[in-house]
This record gives sequence, C-alpha cells and structure tokens, in this order.
Amino acid sequence: MDFSTIDIVVFVSYCLLIVGIGLYVSRDKKGHEKNAEDYFLASKSLPWWAIGASLIAANISAEQFIGMSGSGFAIGLAIASYEWMAAITLLIVGKYFLPIFIEKGLYTIPEFVEKRFSTNLKTILAVFWIALFVFVNLTTVLYLGAKALDTIIGYGDGSLLITSIIGLAVFAAAYSLWGGLSAVAWTDVVQVVLLVLGGLITAFIALDQVAPNGGVIAGFKHIFEVAPQKFSMILEKGEIITPNGKDAWWDLPGLAVLLGGMWVANIYYWGFNQYIIQRTLAAKSLSESQKGIAFAAFLKLIIPLIVVVPGVIAFVMNTDASGNVTQVVADPTFFGSSGNIVNDNAAPWLIKTFVPAGLKGLVLAALAAAIVSSLASMLNSTATIFTMDIYKPYFNKKASDKQTVNVGRLTAAVALIIAMPLATQLGNVGQVFQVIQEYTGVVSPGILAVFITGLFWKRSTNNAAIWGVILSIPIAMFFKVAPNGWSDAAIFPILPFMNQMMITCIASIAIILIISHLEGKGQNDEKGIPLSKDLFKTPPAFNISAITVLIIVAFLYAFFW
Repeated sequence: MDFSTIDIVVFVSYCLLIVGIGLYVSRDKKGHEKNAEDYFLASKSLPWWAIGASLIAANISAEQFIGMSGSGFAIGLAIASYEWMAAITLLIVGKYFLPIFIEKGLYTIPEFVEKRFSTNLKTILAVFWIALFVFVNLTTVLYLGAKALDTIIGYGDGSLLITSIIGLAVFAAAYSLWGGLSAVAWTDVVQVVLLVLGGLITAFIALDQVAPNGGVIAGFKHIFEVAPQKFSMILEKGEIITPNGKDAWWDLPGLAVLLGGMWVANIYYWGFNQYIIQRTLAAKSLSESQKGIAFAAFLKLIIPLIVVVPGVIAFVMNTDASGNVTQVVADPTFFGSSGNIVNDNAAPWLIKTFVPAGLKGLVLAALAAAIVSSLASMLNSTATIFTMDIYKPYFNKKASDKQTVNVGRLTAAVALIIAMPLATQLGNVGQVFQVIQEYTGVVSPGILAVFITGLFWKRSTNNAAIWGVILSIPIAMFFKVAPNGWSDAAIFPILPFMNQMMITCIASIAIILIISHLEGKGQNDEKGIPLSKDLFKTPPAFNISAITVLIIVAFLYAFFW
C-alpha cells in the first residue's frame, strides 16, 4: 500500500504542529531573556502530567518501537520485563533518589558526583556520558528511525536512509536547539499521546488481521494459541530459539531476570541517566515530580501492547503450519539481502502492509514522535552536561546566562553533526535492542555501584568510587573474554550478560566498600549524605499509585508465568 496524499498531509501537519508548539512554549517572555534554568530545567515549572508524559516520550524511541518489536518477534512477551520492571524501578527512583537530587538543586547527574565525591570523578563520568549520548544513543536512534522510515515509505533497500537521517535530525533540531527543555518537555505531551495512539492503532489493526475471522479479541486468542511459547515471561533454557538460531534464555535468563541484572539495567537507566532524570529535576516541587514518576509507571504497563505484541503478531503471520518462520504473507522488505528474516523490520512491515491510508500517516507521525522526542531529549541533556559540567567550571567560571545558553545550543548542534554520518555507517545488527542492552551493561554496573554507595553509605570515599568504576570495566570484560579464549576450564563458565551485569555490580560495590573501609578507618566521609525517615516520606497519591502498580505487575507475571 503506497504512502498516499492524505498520509503526507497528516504527517506534515504533525511536523508543523510540533515545531510550532516547541517554539511557542520556549519563546522569551517580555522583559525576560532566557537564562540557564529556563533552558536546561524548563524554569522548574513542569507539572506532574507533563513530567510523566515527557519521561515516556524520552524513553520510547526507535530502540523500543523498532528494536523491542524485533525482540518480540524473536523472543516474545518475555522482553516486556524491561517495561514492567521499569514501572517498579520508577517508583524506587521517585521515593528514594529524587528527594536527594531535588534537595541538592541539581542541574545534572554528574553534578551530584561532584557534591558527593570530587570534581575529578564528575569530569570522568561527564565525558563518558557525552560520548555515550553522541556515539551510541543519538547514532542508534537516528539509524533505527531512518531504517523504519525507509521500510514504510520506500522499499526497505536503503535508498531513503540518508534522507531520513537528515530529516529526523533537522526536525529534532528545529525546536529543541532553540527552546531547550521547555520545548522538549511540552512537545513531549503531544508526542506521547501520538505514540500511544499510533501504537494502539497498529496493534489493533494487526490483531484484527491475524485473526482468521477478524476481531481484536479473536486476534489475541489466535496468536496465543498459535504461538503459546511467545507468552512465557520466565524463560527456561532451550524454551525459545530465535529465528537466527539463538537460545533466548541467554538474553533473558529465567528467574535471574527478576532477581538479577535487570535491576542493574533499569536502576542505572531510570535513576542516573541524564536525559531521563532531567525532566524530574525541572518539576515545580518534589511532590509534583513524584506524581509524575507514578504517572509514568502506569504508562509503562501498557507499553508492551504497543511495542512487543506487534512483533509477536508478525511472527505468527510469518510462521507455517510446522512452526517454522517462512515468507508466508510478508513483503520482501521483511527479509534481508541474504533471504534471512530481519527481526527489526517487524513493526515497519506491519505498518506498511496493514495500516490503511490516512491512518498510516498518523501511525508514521507516532513513530516519528517516538524518535524525535528521544533525539531532542538526548540533545538537550548532552548540551546540559557539557555546558554545566565541563564548559562552565573549566573554561568560563563566570559565564553569563546568555553565554551558557548559547554554548548549550552549539553543543547540541555539534553532537547532531557528529552523530549523523556515524548513523549512516551502522549495518543490520539483528535484535538491536538486546545488543544495546548488552554493551551498555559493560559500563553501567560500575556507575550504578558508585551512585548506590554514594547515596546510601556515608563512609564511601572518593578514591574508592574512582577505583570501583575503573575496575568494573575489566571485571565486565573478563566475563566476556575469559570463557571464549583464556581458558576452557569450568572455572570460567559462559554466563548470560544479565548475570554478568549483576556480578560486576556486586564486585564493584565490594571494591568500594573495602577501599573505603581501609582508607576511612571506619569513619564517615565528610561528604556523606545525611539521611532521615522524613526525607523519604511520600504523599498519599504516590503511595496509592505505587501499591496499585505493584499489584498489577504481580498479576501480569503470575498470569504469563
């Protein structure tokens, strides 16, 4: 089905609406020139519903819309653990991390490291995060988003890849570079409505199509009957073999998902990732921020319906009577040049094949919303970290608000210019969502160890934190290299990367505890954070929301066990 004129009108209207809103909400008020707090923290004026919507819009990008649908195709509903456990993680962040962050009046996460440990450690982590945003996050989102557009609008042969990368980059820059976090957060409210609506439209149409006699409910029953293995949340070894021949247990190792490395990935991402946590720091108050966190946790519960279920539907539509993945009704764009299935084409193929004219433009707008909102968030956070943690302390300590804002805009533009050509060089990496998680997991355990001990253990010292984060890298790499080349002995078993992450995190915490004890001789560090019960008190609205979310998550795991 071709991309029709009405689809183009819908999509262009969406683009103009987002840019218009972004520029309008970030305009300079009469007699007031934009300062650093306006640009980087949206004047600390965000209400709870804008915070919750912005958190989800920043999080749900091509990595989820495309990558997680691909994992849904290959693995099934088990990949939804990233979403449902994230709902619980958000509650932990809102209750135990945010009170400390907001009390300290932070602009950036590295700024907390400076206040708790040292400027040296802050700078190390600031440089790391900037590199991660530019060379991994921005690049991957641009590539995956452009790849999806190339499949939906074009022929999936890469002919529109470069054009799509440039278009997405320019779109995100059009309002985020000028408007800062205000433009990003307020447009995110519109973006999250679009991405949820567009995702639900795709899911419901696909469910109606997959059912032999039509109907959404019938579609659910059909995919469950045809592929019951795709609805197992706790995988056993050998239970799911992906189309590319890999045992899915290695990506989601059974109960270890609930008890192990998934917590490392989620707490690091939701608690200490600048482009996520930045919107919570821009709240009117701590209570408002916590309500926003709770709202985001509820939204997280429905995300698998949007990003995982379509992948399962695509699997069922491309499975023969013997259960083998084959080209049954698929467009050739669903298959790579070698004729093998391309998991990450699952969502674009469904949109291209089944969503009708008019709605296709809306669904494409939803996909663009997911991509552009994340790009804008990453750009703003890259600008914030560079400006506040590197430029201002090292190059211009007396920088005016006008100078910091201009440097922020320039930084975001440079980051985008670097990421665009790199994005064109990325090839097909299969389940890209899983690949990103695995290699981010090399560095996240050590950083998480630094923050956990820094927040909740007063004796943690600066030198211990530095050694903890540095040594975490060789520890993580040991688990990846040793079983594959250093020794064939059983003492070096091959472990799922989630198990590697948990062991690395525990080892890093142990290093910090031991060095801190030896260095501090049992005394509290002078920069240790005083904690009290009153600091962690939460309002009734948050408490009721938290209990409700926990009950729903427990039910979901019990039902799909």
